[in-house]
Amino acid sequence: MVGVSILALAVQSQVPVSSASVDGGDGRVYLWIALTVGVLALVAALMLARAVIASDTGTPEMQAISNAIREGAEAFLRRQYKTIGSIALVLAVVVFVGYKMSPRTSPYALKTVVSFLVGAVCSGLAGFTGMYCSIRANIRTASAARTSLNKALQMALRGGAVTGLVVVALSLLGVGVLFLFFGGLEHPQAVPYQLVGFGFGASLVALFAQLGGGIYTKAADVGADLVGKVEAGIPEDDPRNPAVIADLVGDNVGDCAGRGADLFESTAAENVGAMILGAALYPVFGVKGILFPLIVHAINLIASIVGVFVVKTREDEDPMHALNKGFYVTSALALAGFAVAVYTMLNGPQVQPIWLLGCGVIGLVTAFLFVWITEYYTEAIYRPVKSIVEASVTGPATNIISGLAVGMETPAMPVVVISAALLLSYYFGVQGLAGVTGISDYAKGIYGTAIATMGMLSCAAYILAMDTFGPITDNAGGIIEMSNQPHEIRDRTDKLDSAGNTTKALTKGYAIGSASLAAFLLFSAYLEEIKTIVTDKVALADGYMPVGWSFTNINLAQVPVFVGALLGAMLTYLFSSLAIKAVGRTAQMVVKDVRDQFKENPGIMLGTSKPDYARCVNIVTGAALKEMVVPGLLAVGLPVAVGLIFRHLSSSYQASSALYAPGTILPVPAIGGVPVNLAGAEAVAGLLMVGTISGVLLAMLMNNGGGAWDNAKKFIETGQYGGKKSEAHKAAVVGDTVGDPFKDTAGPSLHVLIKLLATITLVLAPLFV
Repeated sequence: MVGVSILALAVQSQVPVSSASVDGGDGRVYLWIALTVGVLALVAALMLARAVIASDTGTPEMQAISNAIREGAEAFLRRQYKTIGSIALVLAVVVFVGYKMSPRTSPYALKTVVSFLVGAVCSGLAGFTGMYCSIRANIRTASAARTSLNKALQMALRGGAVTGLVVVALSLLGVGVLFLFFGGLEHPQAVPYQLVGFGFGASLVALFAQLGGGIYTKAADVGADLVGKVEAGIPEDDPRNPAVIADLVGDNVGDCAGRGADLFESTAAENVGAMILGAALYPVFGVKGILFPLIVHAINLIASIVGVFVVKTREDEDPMHALNKGFYVTSALALAGFAVAVYTMLNGPQVQPIWLLGCGVIGLVTAFLFVWITEYYTEAIYRPVKSIVEASVTGPATNIISGLAVGMETPAMPVVVISAALLLSYYFGVQGLAGVTGISDYAKGIYGTAIATMGMLSCAAYILAMDTFGPITDNAGGIIEMSNQPHEIRDRTDKLDSAGNTTKALTKGYAIGSASLAAFLLFSAYLEEIKTIVTDKVALADGYMPVGWSFTNINLAQVPVFVGALLGAMLTYLFSSLAIKAVGRTAQMVVKDVRDQFKENPGIMLGTSKPDYARCVNIVTGAALKEMVVPGLLAVGLPVAVGLIFRHLSSSYQASSALYAPGTILPVPAIGGVPVNLAGAEAVAGLLMVGTISGVLLAMLMNNGGGAWDNAKKFIETGQYGGKKSEAHKAAVVGDTVGDPFKDTAGPSLHVLIKLLATITLVLAPLFV
């Protein structure tokens, strides 16, 4: 029905239909190319994983430490996935019942629920696979460090590449297979709307994975630092610290499983959103415009595999140089492939593909700029971190003040970059399709922003490999330290750990940048879906087909829209508060347990007896799983409540997106005599708009502010300003402790939240009208 209404609109608009529109042959070829590359990428990931696992595992002492980390991480993930699975099943039932209650949505109920569950399973599998390999790559990296820096670097990156390849490949395969089985080649305009459940399932798992993992990792880290470094005066990763294993476990469940699910969500949401906008331009590009994002990610996988294998370093070289080389190679190959895809799939007699390629270039440049801006605000060689270091000399209070000031400054440049990227890509989209008649400039421009989002995510697999590289090298350094390996080996792992800290910070910047563009893309897809639903409803009611009506004018002066906007902004702050408080409460439990163990067993500090590592691991696991539920349910429930409440609040509400009848210039209360109440849809649009803006800015503040606090502490630990145990260092440790839940719990979870808001409203949009 949705497809019929769009096709009728295309016919009435007299838009030229490309040959691809009537011949599914091209679509079948492109779809199978994408699916084949996805399968081959999984095979490549399997081969990499087997090569990593077959490598040497070091000494018995190293193996014992690694086994403890692995057991803790796997136990947490098993319990976490049981909790997420239960919530997902309940939501699947809610979505199914909600769709069945309306005659208009009832035919799509089963497909929407199936796509939701497939998205959730793929997201969970992506996170599990990434962590499975990382908790095995850590000891292999530590062992390789006993031979050379280059072997350790390649081991860690290839372990991380397993995560990157699996995440992007599963996203591509999940969407592609559902498109195929739902009849996308036969009904290409209707099926993308039936895939929105996939993005929602991915978002749901990503939110709980990132939130639960973030609470775990930072509670363990804060607890270990407060008692170990500040009170007991022992170094990081010291085997005498009862929380040290929990801290190392947290690196995996937060930075590997959590970030893997985060970027899986970004690619999945971007695929679905771009396909919906491609369906709106079906008369121009045919099915090729819908399948374009899948081909882009196939190119992403090929480019990333090549990029991983060109990375090598020398013993006296900074590992970041080698990692950057791989990134540049991946970006160059991705750009070349992007150009081929644009000229092959988005071409035509009335299209200027050079402008559309320019949109992709804008996305790629945006990714580079976000990485550079993040580096500027989080590296010790630049002004922001230096100012925090200098403020630490006068105590913790000035450290906190300076760190907050830096955090509040950090959104400025990224917002300018995002704004420029959206404006330029919108303009390029309009210019690229200027010769096409019957399609509004708005639709042309929005598709340009979608292409820019694809460009930004065109290196996602390699970026994720760099991100997972961080916790692998961090764990490797911890294993070397705890097993008392020679100093020169620790020097190698310190180099890798330093590079890993940089990659983790940079990929957070990349993640929030991609989340920003993806959220705008999904918001545009939401507006398009509401337009299609309303058009479909009117056509079914009396056969009247409104031409030229669009759902794009969301007026904040309308009370429901303004209230929805307020609630969206409030959600980001309340969600962040709950996440940070969860870290604080869990950290208090860790601190108490570590103090109790020191008190109960004085031999721990003397080195004559071992702490009970498992006790801390169990405490953090139980607390983190409990604490993640409330903020997660709040994020899911609020947008649904807003949409349903305002839809039923007033049946006579006059929407701000004026319902125009053909030939009139004044708003009328119905289209073609069919009353349409858009209060719920518009209130949700307000929530999405302002919630996204607020969430993006707050996430930047927390990510970069927390990273700046962290690197200020690390800079002092190099011997500057008195070095370790100085008053400046103690103040910097306090600042780093405050910043930990900012940069590793609340900030990354906000990335996921803003996309979850969009995907859940895409799924439930039919219930708001």
